[in-house]
Amino acid sequence: MSAIVNVVLPIFGLILAGYICRRSGRLGEAASNELSRFVVWLALPALLFNVTATARWEQLWQPGFIASVCAGCALVFAATVALRVRKSGRLVDASIDGLSAAYANTGFLGIPLCALVFGDAGLMPAIVATLIVACLLFAVGIVLVEIGLQKEKRPLRALARVGRALAANPLLVAPVLGGLWAAGGAELPAAAARFLSLLGAAATPCALVSIGLFLAHRHEGRQEGATGLVLAKLLLQPAITAFLAFRVFELPALWAGSALLLSALPTGTGPFMLASHYGRDAALVARVILLTTVGSVVTVSICLHLLAGPLAA
Repeated sequence: MSAIVNVVLPIFGLILAGYICRRSGRLGEAASNELSRFVVWLALPALLFNVTATARWEQLWQPGFIASVCAGCALVFAATVALRVRKSGRLVDASIDGLSAAYANTGFLGIPLCALVFGDAGLMPAIVATLIVACLLFAVGIVLVEIGLQKEKRPLRALARVGRALAANPLLVAPVLGGLWAAGGAELPAAAARFLSLLGAAATPCALVSIGLFLAHRHEGRQEGATGLVLAKLLLQPAITAFLAFRVFELPALWAGSALLLSALPTGTGPFMLASHYGRDAALVARVILLTTVGSVVTVSICLHLLAGPLAA
């Protein structure tokens, strides 16, 4: 129990610190946006590049882990979109709801959590999961939103727009460049390695505080249907992923445990940013992010308790 407390409290304590600072006025309205920009454009890319640039290909290529995480995301996303389209007939809103149910916060929350639980070795699965969620799943969501907005249903135009968005995404570009550097076989210069280490070290605290700042904002609008999305994110997705990781693929403890923890994380801010970008009602997404973040204190603790035996072995 003490080990769980020592992992969970620092993580969610930083989120709470950001929440309190915003609600008390110690940090202003622009703090959440600017701190998130720092994490997305500087700190997290530095961490992702540094890890992948010093990794070996066999460390990143884990087909069973990739299949488990992808299946957990895909099944929850597809089921949510299908149910919401059947109910409302609006593909755009259904796609955003699907992301709300399947888009785990692997970047801002998953990377620091896995690092605390598994040490430096935990960064590998967290980075792979971040690429799956922030690039592959997000790209599918954008494609469906674009198709839903196009009266003439022009998927090629949507794909082109997604391609441009992904090419400009630092969370995709940084690990790809790091992988290319690793493939070249050269070591990072000492000054560059130190620079990346210092900048990457800021990713964890800043990312967690920025989550708290975001949660402190009040979002007005439609919030019906949040319960189903929360249950799908915190219960259904981890159940599917864990079954595949532990039973079907029988992954090593590090990768199976990481798959479970990463799938049990709360909803990230990606769906909210997408809803805001396309001018949709973002209140429901914000509500889901808040509820899953609070609920994940329990679900992550349960996962850590379940993993205590396999990790000790």
